[in-house]
Amino acid sequence: MDPETHRALHRLRAADLHAQAEAHRLATRTRQPHDIRSRLGWTLVELGLRLATPRSTALAH
Repeated sequence: MDPETHRALHRLRAADLHAQAEAHRLATRTRQPHDIRSRLGWTLVELGLRLATPRSTALAH
């Protein structure tokens, strides 16, 4: 393969990989608030279940 052709293909592939990496970085940054909302939601569900579960009367005596 001609060295100039090889170098041109390498530059195209490198540019493609850089674009994919940047897209991945942006996607992981925007996913973070969803993770916080999800954790908060599950914490509220757990709290609600604890409040809805009847307590044992043996502990009250």
